[in-house]
Amino acid sequence: MVSLGIAGFAALMTVGLVVGAQTRHESYAVVIFGVQVLFVGVWIIASRPPAPRVVAAVGIAVAVGTDVAAVLTRPASLAPLAYVTAAGFIVGVVGQLTRPAGRQRVTESLGSSLVVTLGVVAFASLIVLGRIPRGTQAIVACLAAAGIAIVIARLTDAIVALPRIAPQVPRGGAGVVLGAMAGTAAAGAIGNLLDGITPLWSALAGLATAIVAVMVDLSVGYAEASRVIDGDEPAMYLARHIQGPMGAFAFAAPAAYVASTLLLL
Repeated sequence: MVSLGIAGFAALMTVGLVVGAQTRHESYAVVIFGVQVLFVGVWIIASRPPAPRVVAAVGIAVAVGTDVAAVLTRPASLAPLAYVTAAGFIVGVVGQLTRPAGRQRVTESLGSSLVVTLGVVAFASLIVLGRIPRGTQAIVACLAAAGIAIVIARLTDAIVALPRIAPQVPRGGAGVVLGAMAGTAAAGAIGNLLDGITPLWSALAGLATAIVAVMVDLSVGYAEASRVIDGDEPAMYLARHIQGPMGAFAFAAPAAYVASTLLLL
């Protein structure tokens, strides 16, 4: 039932990101900001870093800055996002070093700040991609591939989570393989329906995005299991289960940008 619920959540995320890309860039930025806020909240609750307020404040500030830069910059470019990322990381370092606890667990907290910052910036890259000619079509093909890959992988785990790589993680290798294959096939089929995109290149871009998505989704499960093995208390039920799809979409976004730039645009 958990796998089925996560599959449903991944399907909703896919629909939201793909349909949102069909709207005006400003409207899509609002959609992306909502996803970024959810990502920040889920990641902080699930990973439980030191100084969570500092991590959350930096993540939200970077989300606002990157979304505004992605919409207003002429021509569309990732360069402003890189500047905002650097500024956010510097602010995060200053915030961590000036907190009352001083340097206690500062390395762990900085690592969490960096992951959250990169995640929100990765989502903002979709806004930039949508402003590029044929970028909206690329978003449809690549994010559909990522979403379908996660859904198929989770549905497969609900039926038979084999072969199990680690007994503490209820995920099977068959789901990862089938998910990547289904995502690739879906991207190829979508490319056949979109103007200006050939099915072969669409399938290859979808393959790259789907592989990143399913591997990140899988790795988050292993990270949570590792924390439990080390003696930490399990994270909040809902957060730890949707952390995988949230992370998968976050890091599939730059993969979609790169694959689209090389193969589709």
